[in-house]
Amino acid sequence: MATRDPRVDDYIAQAPPFAKPILTRIRKAVHAGCPQATETLKWRTPTFEYKGILCGVAAFKAHCVLGFWKAGLMKTPVRDRFESIDDMPSEAALVKLVREAAALNEAGIKEPRAKKGPKKPLAAPSYLLAAIRKNKKAQATYEAFSPSCQREYIEWITEAKTEETRYRRLATAVEWMAEGKARNWKYVR
Repeated sequence: MATRDPRVDDYIAQAPPFAKPILTRIRKAVHAGCPQATETLKWRTPTFEYKGILCGVAAFKAHCVLGFWKAGLMKTPVRDRFESIDDMPSEAALVKLVREAAALNEAGIKEPRAKKGPKKPLAAPSYLLAAIRKNKKAQATYEAFSPSCQREYIEWITEAKTEETRYRRLATAVEWMAEGKARNWKYVR
């Protein structure tokens, strides 16, 4: 039995006029395609669950979005942005998409996680190394840092958009390192 959430009713009622029929059609299709689906709000938008998150909808100023949680695993291509009810696929096509997504959840199929490899060492720019060498305490601190702590300083300085900002950050970094502080020292407990 489908479970309806009154907060989804409120969300649809407060949506822009163009979005109300879109959201209503999607909601109807989800419950037709997966009668056991339950409604909730996640990330402040209507979300439909069946053995995990099935899909979610959101209304914006000029369009609505339908997002299937496992869209990358679905065989049927998913068009997810609608500006009017005429942009939408038929209700039968939506029901088919919902059934496919529900079957993935039913089977317990999960999207493979992206493999994270070790980060490549980041070379410190020469101007950073030159500035650190001028201050022995800063140099000792920098050399004692782990590669990730060194990377934080290097990225912070090199990602500055203007040269003025880059040199201001460089001066601050040398000052902090002379005091033995890591880049995000304010957040260390």
